[in-house]
Amino acid sequence: MADAAEQFDVVIAGGGNAALCAAIAARRAGASVIVLEGAPQFYRGGNTRHTRNMRCAHDTATTTLTGPYTEDEFFDDILKVTEGKTDRALARMMVARSKDMLEWIQAQGVRFQPSLGGTLSLGRTNSFFLGGGRAMLNSLYRTAEALGVVARYDSEVVAIHSADGMFESVTVRTKGSETRVRGHAFVAAAGGFEANIDWLREGWGPPADNFLIRGTPHNKGRVLRMLLDAGMAPVGDPTQCHAVAIDARAPKFDGGIITRLDCVVFGIVVNREARRFYDEGEDVWPKRYAIWGRLVARQPGQIAYIIFDARSLRLFMPSLYPPIQGATIEELAGKLELDGATLRKTVEDFNAAVRPGKFNPDILDDCRTDGIAPPKSHWARAISEAPFYAYPVRPGITFTYLGVRVDAHARIQLTSGEGCANMFAAGEIMAGNVLGHGYAAGIGMTIGSVFGRLAGEGAAAVALGSAGGARVA
Repeated sequence: MADAAEQFDVVIAGGGNAALCAAIAARRAGASVIVLEGAPQFYRGGNTRHTRNMRCAHDTATTTLTGPYTEDEFFDDILKVTEGKTDRALARMMVARSKDMLEWIQAQGVRFQPSLGGTLSLGRTNSFFLGGGRAMLNSLYRTAEALGVVARYDSEVVAIHSADGMFESVTVRTKGSETRVRGHAFVAAAGGFEANIDWLREGWGPPADNFLIRGTPHNKGRVLRMLLDAGMAPVGDPTQCHAVAIDARAPKFDGGIITRLDCVVFGIVVNREARRFYDEGEDVWPKRYAIWGRLVARQPGQIAYIIFDARSLRLFMPSLYPPIQGATIEELAGKLELDGATLRKTVEDFNAAVRPGKFNPDILDDCRTDGIAPPKSHWARAISEAPFYAYPVRPGITFTYLGVRVDAHARIQLTSGEGCANMFAAGEIMAGNVLGHGYAAGIGMTIGSVFGRLAGEGAAAVALGSAGGARVA
């Protein structure tokens, strides 16, 4: 346990990808570094434990990517999914810096596997971690600790002490005991507030009580709240978040990737009134999966049902839980506690609107509907082959977009418009600078990695300018 006199060059709040990238970058620059992780060691790493891949620009195919993904294309994807609600200069900088992140991450011990194909459509754009997010996280911790980074668990930052935008120290609570840790620079990488239902309720109202939290229960947003209360400039909308439709049978917290459902494009989605409410085939799934949580959140009772038939059963990765099955649409409706006649009419109307086309789950095909609202723009096939299946889904919140504003060096900005001299932020706690709305698969890890590295380098430069130090090989 730390004592009151303990001091480091760089103090980092958080223990996930962004925090570890910052810690490694700062330590390699010669700074002494402490990582303060509020979770127990087994649950370290926040939402990084549940991730699978990251999106980076690259000019040519690699051993794990099937083709080029240019900076312009990546930037255009950000503009499209955010509907322009992004800091364009920061987004451009992040995309440019992402080009060497795959090599840098691998140099820290992380390994990649060939990307998955099929409806994920990510073989060209996203690199998948060998062993998933936990393996990636463990590699970063091994490297950080080998370099001399100090990692403390069950160590929650409960107060940040600063004066005129200059960081001085933090108060840390470890197993009921509070101590002071001083530093020459501070990096906030402690995640969003998605696990704080009371805070979610401030923006969403009573519907927030029906949200499921896909990731860690430890992201309560306390560090973010302290920064905002101390006069740091906010960025983003408190109701904007990475929210997907996940299996309604998932646990309240920490269900992770195995409760996500990727079958929306192969069927129809109805609310508890058994009526469709959005185009299920609007675009390829990685560019639309993160809108479905918000769509379901707007429906009565914050619940919906993905309906599909036997032809589609093996076209996607299933949830942890088996689909609900019925020999007829009416039987399926009964198991879902939906009105059978209404669901039958919804399915019949949809089937009648389907126009012939060449079905291809890997591309934006020409299978569509005509004369029905909402339309289905791609992958529209009649739901006609028994047995029939359904997954109940609720909003699954991954992380929130309200955060602190940063500059191109990951330095936190004050409400006055000035930058904090020695306070930086990376990861979910500042993601709203890039993600004002929407999401595309893997961008969260890009934000964490790029801004984590920037924050670590910047924090080390500031700290060593005041404390001295030598570069670590």
